[in-house]
Amino acid sequence: MSSSTKRDPYEILGVARDADETVIKKAFRRLARELHPDVNAHDPQAEEKFKEAAEAYEILSDPERRATFDRYGHDGLRGAGAAPNFDGFGSISDLFDAFFGGGGGPFGGGGGRGGPAAGGDVAVQVEIDLAEAFTGVKQQVSFEVVGTCSTCHGNGATPGTPIRACERCGGAGRLQAVRRTPFGQVVQTVECDTCHGDGRVPEQPCTTCRGRGREVTLSELDVDIPAGIADGQRIRVSGRGHAGELGGPAGDLYVLVVVRPHDRFLRDGDDLVTVLDVPAPRAALGTTIELEGLDGPVTFTVPAGTQPGEVLSVRGRGVPVLRRPGRAGDLRGVVNVVIPRRLSKEQKRLLEQLAGTITEDNLRDDETMVGKLRRLMGQ
Repeated sequence: MSSSTKRDPYEILGVARDADETVIKKAFRRLARELHPDVNAHDPQAEEKFKEAAEAYEILSDPERRATFDRYGHDGLRGAGAAPNFDGFGSISDLFDAFFGGGGGPFGGGGGRGGPAAGGDVAVQVEIDLAEAFTGVKQQVSFEVVGTCSTCHGNGATPGTPIRACERCGGAGRLQAVRRTPFGQVVQTVECDTCHGDGRVPEQPCTTCRGRGREVTLSELDVDIPAGIADGQRIRVSGRGHAGELGGPAGDLYVLVVVRPHDRFLRDGDDLVTVLDVPAPRAALGTTIELEGLDGPVTFTVPAGTQPGEVLSVRGRGVPVLRRPGRAGDLRGVVNVVIPRRLSKEQKRLLEQLAGTITEDNLRDDETMVGKLRRLMGQ
C-alpha cells in the first residue's frame, strides 16, 4: 500500500490526536482481539486489517515515530526508514502471538515460567524556557520507580531462608482455566495467583518487599533535552522505567517537555515570530531595527514604504531543527507601524507640511483591495 493511500493511524485505532499511551494501548488491545484470526476465520480481510491495526499501534506507541507522523505523515515515516515490516512474522497467528504472547507487549501478562516480563514505563514532566529549548539543556528529573529489592535482591525471601516450589501450581507458575465464550469453551493458561508466575514461594517472605522481590525507590536522572525540542514532545530514556520480572528488561522513562511561553517570541514550527514596532516616518523612509534574539543581536532591514503587517525575515535565526545539526528555521518580524502620539507644536507643523505635499502618486500601489484586506487580516 503506498503512503498516499494509507489510512490515518488515529482513525484506524479510533483515538483522538491527543490520546495518551494508555488510551492508545487499550484501543489497540480491543481492536486486535476483535480481529483475532480464530474469531474471524470467515473474514478473508482479517489478516490485512490486523496488520493495519498493528502498524498504527507501532507508529502511535513510539514517541519519535508519532512525532514524525504528526508533522510529515506517512511520507515522513517512509523517508526516515521507520515503516514497520511484518513479513518476518510469517502467518497472522504468529503476528498475533507476537503482540499477545509472552511478557511485555501492549497487553502486559507474561512472566512466570512462560518467560520474563518487561517492566512498566514511567512518565515525568519537566518545564523549560523557550531559550533552553533553543539551545538545549540538561535537566534533572526525579521520579518514583519500582526496582529490585535491596534486601532480598529480587528473590522475595528473607536472606538465608529457603524458597520452595509453589504447591498450588506445582512449580509451573501457570494454571489452566476453562472459559465459556460465544464461540465455545476456551482453555486459557493464566498466571498462578499464589506465586505470581514464579513457580516458587519463599518460606519466609522478605520483610522489606513482603516477598514481592521489588520495592519503590526515588530515582534521579540528568536528561539531555536537545536543541529544537517543541512543547509537548517527549524524550524516551530506554531502560530507566520499572524493573522487569524474572530477568525481563526494565521499562522506559518518558520525559514530557513543557516549554513556557516567551514574552517576545512565538514559535511557529521551526520559525520564531516577533513584532517589529516601526515609527510611521521610519517605515516611510526605511530604517534598520536591532533587537536581541535568543542567540544574540539580530538586525532587520526595513525597506522604504514598508506597510503594516508586512513580514520581514532573517534566514537561519529561528529554532534549530531537531536532530538535524546545522539547520534552523527563520526569525520572522511582523511590522507594526506605530503612529506618533503627543506631538509637539513643531512636530505637528512639520507633519502638516508633509501632509500638504502627499499626492495620489505617493499612495498608489499595485496591491488590490482584497489583497490588502487579506494581508491586514493575516490570511
